[in-house]
Amino acid sequence: MRYFHDIGGVRHAFPDLKAVMAKASPLRSGDLLAGVAAASEEERVAARLVLADLPLGRFLEEALVPYEDDEVTRLILDRHDRAAFAEISSLSVGEFRDWILAEHTDTATLTRVAPGITPEMAAAVSKLMRNQDLILAAGKCRVVTRFRNTLGLPGRLAVRLQPNHPTDDPKGIAAAMLDGLLYGCGDAVIGINPATDSLPAIVSLLQLIDDLRLRYGVPTQSCVLTHVTNSLRAMEQGAPVDLVFQSIAGTELTNRSFGIDLAMLAEANGAARSLGRGNLGNNVMYFETGQGSALSANGHHGVDQQTLEARAYAVAREFQPLLVNTVVGFIGPEYLYDGKQIIRAGLEDHFCGKLLGLPMGCDICYTNHAEADQDDMDTLLTLLGVAGINFVIGVPGADDIMLNYQSTSFHDALYLRQVLERRRAPEFEAWLESMGIVDHLGRLLPQSARQPLLQMAAGF
Repeated sequence: MRYFHDIGGVRHAFPDLKAVMAKASPLRSGDLLAGVAAASEEERVAARLVLADLPLGRFLEEALVPYEDDEVTRLILDRHDRAAFAEISSLSVGEFRDWILAEHTDTATLTRVAPGITPEMAAAVSKLMRNQDLILAAGKCRVVTRFRNTLGLPGRLAVRLQPNHPTDDPKGIAAAMLDGLLYGCGDAVIGINPATDSLPAIVSLLQLIDDLRLRYGVPTQSCVLTHVTNSLRAMEQGAPVDLVFQSIAGTELTNRSFGIDLAMLAEANGAARSLGRGNLGNNVMYFETGQGSALSANGHHGVDQQTLEARAYAVAREFQPLLVNTVVGFIGPEYLYDGKQIIRAGLEDHFCGKLLGLPMGCDICYTNHAEADQDDMDTLLTLLGVAGINFVIGVPGADDIMLNYQSTSFHDALYLRQVLERRRAPEFEAWLESMGIVDHLGRLLPQSARQPLLQMAAGF
């Protein structure tokens, strides 16, 4: 179906809904690289005006990626909850934006309609929003998940403790874990990106985290961010697997390039749940995503990268994960060129994920060849904190020496807790208090008061 809009006597024509969505997107380098971006700001405005008037139901009628060619499209449409959608089914995309932002639309309402919102609907409405709209709307959404602690509660902020090491050296990783715990980080997960996919090395890292957790009674969960097939093999060997990690994307072609499909993720989810390692809940999956992955895998089908990112959240939603985060600036400036594009993308991803009912976090990051710096990351960190993000990443010194990119540090998380008065997961915070790391209000105690943990850890 073709779409048109006239501006100043000039008719702007769009051959299909896919083109409307792409040309309505804010400028980003990945869409330019793919050849789908608007040719001018006027064309971008025309596409947004077309989009604003489209009924939400159009996204159920015109698939951006063909149903018969793509299992993610089939998942989106086959799992769509018509009863939940009924409450908003009469709205256009522009009216949907106004409805989301209205004061009477609260957390309970957004939670109720989430199963009726498709990723394309979420992406479409985000394209009509300013940054402040994305922040306000995401802040209304709340998603709570549980494994050994409770994540996503109001007034709380969790941190993934990321103790990566370029050679997987146990002493280096242990030192980084201790450093993070002394800053009160690690309630989301202690998650290591391994330097190798060797199964013995992965099992060794899993055991390392589990030994620390058991020795000190830390109420958190562990994860080694290896391919899902390695996690399955590790479980078969009896390794202490808490969370199963996998990078996912919004098309079947891209997921195939990652060596996965929906059936494989379902198998891993079932296997991890069967272990029963969580004492508070059984959310066992950890997913990472990122705008531009489909284009880099040549699996984008001519769809803009932000819409494809939102489609990845349909994959995540299917498996009730404990954690999902967009690694927003990791893929590089070919997809998000500078700090402005990274900030916008991070806010879009967080909003779309939360609107769809996901426990969203963000790796607020950039590569050294992007036109971005740590001030840009400070800005995005603060904005996402205001927007109610579930968790952020904690890397020693904000510099990941294994993955060679810039992220956020343990101290950055401490800043965000202080400025926004965000506390940790309650079970984790109680443990920190018992260990003399924080006081009864969750405030970090002076270094001298934290000596007992240092002394206890001396022999680890």
